[in-house]
Amino acid sequence: MRRADRLLQIIQILRRANAPVTASELAGELEVVPRTIYRDIVTLQASRVPIEGEAGLGYVLRTGYDLPPLMFNSGEIDAIVLGLAMVMERGDADLARGAEDALAKVQAVVPPDVLHQIRIAKLLVPHPLEDGVSFGDHIPQIRAAIREGRKLRIDYQDAKGSPTTRTIWPLGLYLFSHVTMIGAWCEVRGDYRAFRAERVKGCRPLDDHFNGRNGAMMAEFVARFQSQQTPVLQPFPSGCPSDSETTPNLPN
Repeated sequence: MRRADRLLQIIQILRRANAPVTASELAGELEVVPRTIYRDIVTLQASRVPIEGEAGLGYVLRTGYDLPPLMFNSGEIDAIVLGLAMVMERGDADLARGAEDALAKVQAVVPPDVLHQIRIAKLLVPHPLEDGVSFGDHIPQIRAAIREGRKLRIDYQDAKGSPTTRTIWPLGLYLFSHVTMIGAWCEVRGDYRAFRAERVKGCRPLDDHFNGRNGAMMAEFVARFQSQQTPVLQPFPSGCPSDSETTPNLPN
């Protein structure tokens, strides 16, 4: 790896880190010795990159500093193309349009060699969206509530067609090839539940907000289903129980 590329990678690693990163950790990821990292840190600090810390304690990048946003290596380009392709393939119409616009913006400003690499990236989306799959009419409202930490009042229809009204804390979405699931805390059940988006027949954002504890609730939701050996991250089998069960299971 060229030294200039390594310096950029150090900034990138520090930018994504949530805690101080030691020279040994940086050296391990970049496949160099810690002494090299110490020299690189000094070089970056001399170039007025706001890196704080010291040997043995770790380094942090001070808030507010950023790199030019469109300097991508080959791995990052592949990640961008694959991620946007998956959203365009599996997302609802509004989300897919956003992915198309994002890719167009990237293509409009990257250098010619990067643009060429984006255009020739050979990445396929497994399990494309099945024909006839419906997302329902409320995905944009649900996504907005997730972003804002806002409670939702939903009118829901279970697998048997029975209607129910719930107040939920929408934590996140799972997009599969045949269904989109809402991971949520249900106030009626006092527990985690997953709801099929197309069975939400009415959706109203409430004035009340919830505290997702910086993602901790979503982690608990995933851990709960994994502990039950429920395939949260796999297509759901036809025999999954409905969300009317007293224990949290994925509805079919």
